[in-house]
Amino acid sequence: MRPTEIEAIRQQLPGWLEASLPCVSRGKVAAYIPELSKAPHAALGITLLNTMGESATAGDCGLRFTMQSISKVFTLILALMDNGEDAVFSKVGMEPTGDNFNSMLKLELVRPGIPFNPMINAGAITVSSLIHGDSPSEKSDRILQFLQELSGNAGLEYDLGVYRSESETGNLNRSIAFFLKENGVLSGNVEEVLEVYFRHCSIAVNCADLARMALVLACSGTDPLTGNTLIPRRYVQIARTFMTTCGMYNASGEFAIQVGLPAKSGVSGGILTFVPGRYGIGVLGPALNDKGNSYAGVHLLQTISREMNWSIF
Repeated sequence: MRPTEIEAIRQQLPGWLEASLPCVSRGKVAAYIPELSKAPHAALGITLLNTMGESATAGDCGLRFTMQSISKVFTLILALMDNGEDAVFSKVGMEPTGDNFNSMLKLELVRPGIPFNPMINAGAITVSSLIHGDSPSEKSDRILQFLQELSGNAGLEYDLGVYRSESETGNLNRSIAFFLKENGVLSGNVEEVLEVYFRHCSIAVNCADLARMALVLACSGTDPLTGNTLIPRRYVQIARTFMTTCGMYNASGEFAIQVGLPAKSGVSGGILTFVPGRYGIGVLGPALNDKGNSYAGVHLLQTISREMNWSIF
């Protein structure tokens, strides 16, 4: 009897991961947020989860790490659910930038001066200001509860050490936020908006949590393991598109060609991606390339996508 696809993946996955491990020596762990520099440089792990709840895992998939920019996908979705498309996209654009994720260059050079997209820091800070709630803690709690529901893990929490590290060293993000405030893009108290932003970036997950979140996106907003619709289909479509065009920083085009799946990375080394209608995937590899993406994680996803012929293009 031929093995099922998930059984075949389980058999091959350890070898694919082993072949990607040498890539960690080429990367560097993020250090501009001091707490992130403590991550294990040589770690690499992956979890794949299908619509039947069957999983395949390999490597250091149980390690916990913070979502960082991966959380931007879900704050965008929550802001859309709170406000609708017109309100959100009056404050943030829909185009790739070609600049670094923490750049503020085009805010001044290109009119109307709104962030180019929600996946860069300027856009994500703006989106954070649109989350409904009467206080930063209420807004942050809503984001955390949303991610708990999507991951099926009510135990998700903040890594307070990373949160404090980001808040204490986030001077560039403060500059971006005050510039947005001066331009009338950002409403509300800047420090309160940044508190929400730093908190959702510091939510701690493992690869299985990311894979479950990704599976909901893969299934157009419905969790196939419970049958519950958690996100309107239209907002999943928007999020998927941003992941494809902007989700891997300045390597998004290269990733689309080499891997061919919607994805979002974070500087903790996490990558969330999915095969539409079939698999949610979570990856961890803290050693980053010069674009801020997991060196070995990208290599591993490229291998799997080619071996399984998963590119959507």
